[in-house]
Amino acid sequence: MRPGVDRAGAAAGATRLRLDLAYDGTGFSGWARQPALRTVQGVLEDALAVVLRTAAHGVPAPHVTVAGRTDAGVHARGQVAHVDVDATVLEGARGRSAPTAEAALVSRLAGVLPPDLVVHRVTVAPDGFDARFSALRRRYAYRICDDSGARDPLSRAHVLWHRRPLDVETMDAAAGSMVGRHDFAAYCKPREGATTIRTLERFSWSRPADGAEAGLVVATVQADAFCHSMVRALVGACVAVGEGRRPVGWAAELLAGRRRDAGAHVVAAHGLTLEEVGYPAEDELAARAVRTRARREAHDVDPTPGCC
Repeated sequence: MRPGVDRAGAAAGATRLRLDLAYDGTGFSGWARQPALRTVQGVLEDALAVVLRTAAHGVPAPHVTVAGRTDAGVHARGQVAHVDVDATVLEGARGRSAPTAEAALVSRLAGVLPPDLVVHRVTVAPDGFDARFSALRRRYAYRICDDSGARDPLSRAHVLWHRRPLDVETMDAAAGSMVGRHDFAAYCKPREGATTIRTLERFSWSRPADGAEAGLVVATVQADAFCHSMVRALVGACVAVGEGRRPVGWAAELLAGRRRDAGAHVVAAHGLTLEEVGYPAEDELAARAVRTRARREAHDVDPTPGCC
């Protein structure tokens, strides 16, 4: 915890802002800032420093906290983050034409950020809001095309091309058998001292008949949090079932064994998109953050490490 920051909110004299954003992960080396690499956090923080003129005000550059860190190549449509901004600096960013400082930030960021990163909304966060620790769940989608007739070169950066036809019914059955609170060690890259226990709230497969996803095989994966590579390993296991290389019960057996298996390979990152982050009611945000933080400290678990 940074000095001067209350466990349930922003530092004294600062305003906590909620940022709702989306990005195409193709050109990013993941979310987290890394030296000499282009990352979402790095690009966003640098842009915020420019539009807020933090150097001119003599205040530290903005530090953004995200709901769910994404790996290199993973996309986000419904990402959420927060940033604490000195109240005076924030008011100075308003200018003369914008109705609020938050609206001014959205407009100015649009002029500074690259086209593969968009901040849709900036709002003053409710009391107790923490983008990471207040979150109840994260929902991802993984998209696969297994039909050459439906293969769209314009979606190649967001949809995995699979040469063999997949049996969606068996994939859905395998996925459903893993829903619940389990130790997902078989589907996570190990991290010393960290727990791999997660609550998988939803895991299903479908083949939409119409709309933008018509002809695709789509997984919906939702959990309270994910450990490293968990979503893509779960998808990989179901693909093995859908191809007929493994029986329906194999995925659950692998889960129960709590050991990695080469058959559940981690699929490519570009088919994965963070679709939504869910939060409790405003009056429950602070309590949720306190509970999540306490659980992390007790079990040394980071719920959002380059997770998926």
